[in-house]
Amino acid sequence: MNRRSKVGAYAATAAFAATALASVFLADETHCDAANDDKQRRTEGPITDSDPMRLRMEAFVKGLQNRIVNDMEQLDGKTFTRTTWQRQEGGEGITCVLQDGNLFEKAGVGISIVYGQLPKAAVEQMRHDRGKDISADGPVPFFAAGISLVIHPRNPNAPTVHMNYRYFEIENEDGSPKMWWFGGGSDLTPSYLFEDDCIHFHQVLKDGCDKYDTKYYANFKQWCDKYFYNKHRGESRGIGGIFFDDLDDKPAEEVFSFVKEMGNRFTQSYLPIVKKRMNMKFTPQMKDWQQIRRGRYVEFNLVWDRGTKFGLQTPGARIEAILMSLPLTARWEYMHEVEAGSPEENLEEVLKNPVDWIPLD
Repeated sequence: MNRRSKVGAYAATAAFAATALASVFLADETHCDAANDDKQRRTEGPITDSDPMRLRMEAFVKGLQNRIVNDMEQLDGKTFTRTTWQRQEGGEGITCVLQDGNLFEKAGVGISIVYGQLPKAAVEQMRHDRGKDISADGPVPFFAAGISLVIHPRNPNAPTVHMNYRYFEIENEDGSPKMWWFGGGSDLTPSYLFEDDCIHFHQVLKDGCDKYDTKYYANFKQWCDKYFYNKHRGESRGIGGIFFDDLDDKPAEEVFSFVKEMGNRFTQSYLPIVKKRMNMKFTPQMKDWQQIRRGRYVEFNLVWDRGTKFGLQTPGARIEAILMSLPLTARWEYMHEVEAGSPEENLEEVLKNPVDWIPLD
């Protein structure tokens, strides 16, 4: 797991809550040279492969957000509320939320593009954690860009899904990257277990991983199982997926291509499942169970997720965006127990004992 401490979370914020926390990177009011250069470049025409990775990642997350939102609007029949924001110091964000939809009870898809200065304390922590040669004499320019989404369907037969992909770089004085890395992942959280859905979701992820490194899927699946775990409940948040951070073990172009591949696979991994389950009949008791499982989702996000905790403790953070991932409704029942042999017990068993849905090499 990532070893960053709370202080180091200035850097980790882009990894876990980039969309929500963009406004907290405020070491000073200095405009980054890179931000000014990129602002000028955007006026000159479309971004190409010869442009800095900053601009290419920005273009990717903006395009991916639009495609996902459009696909979901066509499926649901209702439109997302779009909120945009800009930072004087450099950067912008777009938060798209659909609430009380026909198929989706709540869905949020957000992006952020942030330029700023890492405070000295955060720089020193990163030197310790990453072992990199970063000057600790003063604030260091950085850039972060990411896309994050969480979708909570109405029908308890359809699973909740989470996805996040991000890029972070620390810059030299001339705006070139001194250090960079990518992170991301996608995971599924069902209320009722359909093995074919789990296999489909994991297979799409594995196929994408295998195009770049046959070790990626097994490593990132294990990382996902460990991270999305409710320790106080002794169970996983869902049936997993992939999760990775600090990915810089290959050339930047190759890692960026991998991140684009996985981001572009989101609709292929998730929407077929929703289409299959969205019209299935369900009982009030099944809806209650979904709400109980949503409560467990809330518990993880507020108790264990590092980005959420950091954001809530940070003055000036965009609280609405931080809590975008929470479901519209949830339920907590005192001493709730599932019936032996029931579908609910079947799910609990899998959550307590993670399954390898795809054979690991």
